[in-house]
Amino acid sequence: MAEAGIQGEGRVARRQRRNRAALIKAAREIMTEKGTEAATMLEIAERADVGAGTIYNYFRSKDELAIAVLEGLMHDLGVSIQAVTDRFEDPAQVYAFGIRTVLDAATGDPRWRQMLRRSEVIADALFRMMGPFAIRDLRQASAAGRFRAEDAELTWRLTCHALIGASLAITEGQLSPAESERIVARLLCMAGLDLASATELAGRPRPPLPGR
Repeated sequence: MAEAGIQGEGRVARRQRRNRAALIKAAREIMTEKGTEAATMLEIAERADVGAGTIYNYFRSKDELAIAVLEGLMHDLGVSIQAVTDRFEDPAQVYAFGIRTVLDAATGDPRWRQMLRRSEVIADALFRMMGPFAIRDLRQASAAGRFRAEDAELTWRLTCHALIGASLAITEGQLSPAESERIVARLLCMAGLDLASATELAGRPRPPLPGR
């Protein structure tokens, strides 16, 4: 259906779609090179080969563009997590690996860190972009008897807000990065595990992501 819609779109719609994708790609490159704060809308527009004023037809502010970049990063992270966890035999470990990896990204990647104060917006983006992966993992672990998440969607939504809140606390020095494993264990308890089982699961060795 989506492909049919793209094939049937008009010339203006195709140009708009290409311009938006080019702006997000350029912003991702520049924000990776020099950080979100140092990036400017002008240089992003120039790299994307889009008029300096035209960029505001797609994004009202650099903050809004940075969120679009972060949404792409979230989706890519979900794909990378799946590439690793497809080898796991324990479905609960799949979910645990995912939330620990998100916590590490949110506290370690400057493109995430600089957006954490927009916690409500970022938590919603996390829910939407990584939800298809996480909700599936929650349901599979529950079906296997490892979790007791009766409402996987609600569990993931609550986990997103807790993850972003904990990440912000770590980046602002209110929590130590050494607390990450305990944070993950508590988040696993939200899926219906007892604390001892959650602690064991959170402490399992984690293989690296592809390309890391």
